[in-house]
Amino acid sequence: MMPPPRSARGAGSLRRPRLSGRALCHVLGALLALGAVPPAAASPSGRAEQGAHGVVVAGEPLAAAAGMEVLRAGGNAVDAAVATGFALAVTHPEAGNVGGGGFLLYRRAADGGAFFVDFRETAPRRVRPGLFQDAGGRPLPEKIQSGPLSIGVPGSVAGLCLAAERYGSWPLPRLIAPAARLAREGFAVSPALAASLAEAWTWDTLSKDPGASAIFGRDGRPLKEGEILRQPDLAKILAAIAERGPEAFYRGAFADRLASGVQALGGILEAEDLAAYRAVERQPLRGRFRGLDIWTAPPPSAGGVLFLMMLNMLDAADLTGGGHNSSAAIHLSAEAMRRAFADRAEYLGDPDFVKVPVARLIDPAYARDRWKTVEAERATPSAKVGPGGAIPAESHHTTHYSILDAGGNAVAVTTTLNWSYGSGILIPGTGLLLNNEMDDFSLGRDAPNLYGLTGGDANGVAPGKRMLSSMTPTIVAREGKTWLVLGSPGGSRIPNMVLQVFLNRAVFDLPLQEAVDAPRLHHQWEPDVLQLEPRGIPADVRAGLERRGHQVRVVDGWMGEVNAAELDPASGRVLGAPDPRGAGRAAAW
Repeated sequence: MMPPPRSARGAGSLRRPRLSGRALCHVLGALLALGAVPPAAASPSGRAEQGAHGVVVAGEPLAAAAGMEVLRAGGNAVDAAVATGFALAVTHPEAGNVGGGGFLLYRRAADGGAFFVDFRETAPRRVRPGLFQDAGGRPLPEKIQSGPLSIGVPGSVAGLCLAAERYGSWPLPRLIAPAARLAREGFAVSPALAASLAEAWTWDTLSKDPGASAIFGRDGRPLKEGEILRQPDLAKILAAIAERGPEAFYRGAFADRLASGVQALGGILEAEDLAAYRAVERQPLRGRFRGLDIWTAPPPSAGGVLFLMMLNMLDAADLTGGGHNSSAAIHLSAEAMRRAFADRAEYLGDPDFVKVPVARLIDPAYARDRWKTVEAERATPSAKVGPGGAIPAESHHTTHYSILDAGGNAVAVTTTLNWSYGSGILIPGTGLLLNNEMDDFSLGRDAPNLYGLTGGDANGVAPGKRMLSSMTPTIVAREGKTWLVLGSPGGSRIPNMVLQVFLNRAVFDLPLQEAVDAPRLHHQWEPDVLQLEPRGIPADVRAGLERRGHQVRVVDGWMGEVNAAELDPASGRVLGAPDPRGAGRAAAW
């Protein structure tokens, strides 16, 4: 088994290398030379950036600059999101993608309308549970976690194009142009990308694939910092999408080549799977917490449901009495996480295939019932916490970016390949790394996925089905006006990372960058372990948690990579806060 992906370990076992101020100038200068971005402020990693007109906070500087180019030239927040998304496919190959999928949440300032585009991957039509079982019916997780059978039907191209058509103001060719230019002309490999490629397990995977190693390697070793990464095949398909729309990707010669290449490796993806794929518009989930209005991701994301469930449980809790990140506050948060994840395992799946009791799960009354079993001074063992009994019979790698303009239009986008660099498979001539998202289906209670999550029949494998996700793009309004935009990568940790940054800002009143920087925790019911980041939680707080009965483990890496944006309704100024756990940037104007 390969080591877990970067998203499973947080943002990596070590902090990613930072671009120095001089290097950042070179990055922006290169884009300026390409005509890709007008002058704009861009933050060092983990540094907030303010502007009067707009902000893009993304996990990679060149992609943030591509989005800012669009905002400065008069595009709206959705236009900027589409440009950023396609650029990430070029500059952030470990997670940005056209070979994966994700979710886009948009809130329109003019009327407060909120819209959600689901472009999660789907299972190929020839899939069946037996593909991932031995002759005795026992699950074989390794077959669903990696290799050609792990590849789901990509959704990113369909989703970004649908968002541009429905909610954007610019034609698709203008939005894809920065990404196509970066792929065609190339860019210098950043310290973060060089370090990512050089990780032993990453290069071990990519080097075994002729298509991937030819793009991301040179002379049998991964590309080094400063070397030029050119992706001519990716540039060609991006140019074709710009000219002909998603049809260029999902039908015709490109789709045939992609499908036949996967089948040659032993996979089951067919051209018919690609032709049948559709991005879906869904109703975002809506919640309230202490006077704030919240919009977040509906199923097939579990993240939004869990986020609202945890907020409902914590609404009446005394989180501030012991102080920020006190043992009392962490204990209460962990108990809410424990109960929400227990329900995740039982009830959540693709709403087009199973009846998910969303309304009941996010009902504050249900949360109050769940909260009755919480003790202020004692952790409840996960073995004693099952799915809630009040449900009626109705039954890494990932990246996130947040965009705000001064008019209050907001977009939150989370996309994923699952593992860092996905399946590690790049079919020659296509230019795109393919996902390994089939792992997000459940093979049963005794077969946890890469993130240790188990599940039941609701998230079982079926042809055309969307696998359950933890992605939690979220927008928050105060007194009717957009206030916060946030989300994170991090696998199963995502909803908990979003929860903590939200509470840091909304309850503990930390400034946005401090809210993002603050140390984090994670509990997901099973395994029954309370994870803490390696720095920032004092020994006496850990001792207080252990006295309450928590099994505390300090992880060897960072959790999540929350990229957040905030609008001050009074002044109209925008603020972007990138997470210092990653190499992201805020670009503000």
